[in-house]
Amino acid sequence: MANLSLSVKRSRLEPHWQMLIWLLIVQILVAFVGRGLVPLGVLIGADLSLSKAQIGMLPAGLFLGQALASIPAGFLVDRLGSRRLLLALSMCLGVGFIFSTFFTHFWSMLIFVVIGGVGYGAMHPVSNRGIIYWFTQTQRGTAMGIKQMGVTLGSALSAVILLPIAASYGWRTAVIGAALLLILIGILTFFQYRDSPSAPQGKSDQRLSVFYKAMWKMIQNKPLLLVSLSALGLNGAQMCLNTYLVLFAYEKMGISLFLSGVLLVISEACGSFGRVAWGVISDRIFNGERVIIIIVIVVISALSSSTLALLPEHTPFGLLVPIIAVFGFAVSGFNGIWMNLASELVPPEQAGISSGLSITIGSLGVIAAPPVFGFMVDLNGSYTSGWFFITGLLCIVFAILLVLLNVNKKRKARVSERAI
Repeated sequence: MANLSLSVKRSRLEPHWQMLIWLLIVQILVAFVGRGLVPLGVLIGADLSLSKAQIGMLPAGLFLGQALASIPAGFLVDRLGSRRLLLALSMCLGVGFIFSTFFTHFWSMLIFVVIGGVGYGAMHPVSNRGIIYWFTQTQRGTAMGIKQMGVTLGSALSAVILLPIAASYGWRTAVIGAALLLILIGILTFFQYRDSPSAPQGKSDQRLSVFYKAMWKMIQNKPLLLVSLSALGLNGAQMCLNTYLVLFAYEKMGISLFLSGVLLVISEACGSFGRVAWGVISDRIFNGERVIIIIVIVVISALSSSTLALLPEHTPFGLLVPIIAVFGFAVSGFNGIWMNLASELVPPEQAGISSGLSITIGSLGVIAAPPVFGFMVDLNGSYTSGWFFITGLLCIVFAILLVLLNVNKKRKARVSERAI
């Protein structure tokens, strides 16, 4: 009997893995709602008579809200903890998106998408802080990858679930149902999630002067700024793929709307796998070295984007699948590595605000790139220029990462000299 009791105790998940599961569930639902704009874009565009550039502004509006919220959220979570903010941000995103369905005018709808984006974007530094305090340095790559997998998994589920619902009952019904589900999960998480005992329990100074000093330190952190600029380009490339993949396959390749949605699911599913796989690779093979991994991701993504640009019209679905799978695995898989880098470049008690600053800078790519991609398609009547735009953007990111490697090398050399 004693042996059976011991076996049951051992079979239970340790607390940090239990908390990771709740962070993952919330992340899935947040992405399910927020990223649902992407697969629904073709239906929203048809309903509201939007141009390609305006369709690109829908996810841009979401990430504008993210950019506005990430730094304040990082400051708050470093002082209040994650638990209460998980509920508040779920409510913010859910309610914002519910109200967005009440409007038929594009700009009125976009305002509430931005408000929902505040909840969407602030969720990242809030959940990142949970990872930093619940897991050790050699576990964080895997844990962050699992948590960030929720973004691509939620996006894939929105294509699988919301797109058919929207096609049958309207995009407004699909959005409202998803938002209500998110609010319910936020309430459950509030009662189940707990902050790590090792995390500061609301004892930090909350004066604005402290916030400004912390921000100034973050801005002076050159490696953090370089990481954030790299994320700007990668985020832009990822969101262009997500926003226009369905339209690209449907309009240029002549593939059915259903199979075009399947391509988005494949991209996001491979991105989900990539977020865990890249994290495990960085932890197990590169011993926590993240920059090399991001460089590999950039190279693969640039080659994939160039391949899409050169494909002829009516390329069959079967040939598109492996290209999209590789592209999604790379460009949608970098996120966990980025979150780790942004959090590990500062002391743990500043992890929230550092990831908040990095997310704010990285969000600029998501705000700017999809409308630019769409404008180029509207202007040229072809997706080729759009995909080559992504390739050029990734070449700039590659150059930034080479500078980051050099900066890190010099910094490690200085640390070694001091040790001697």
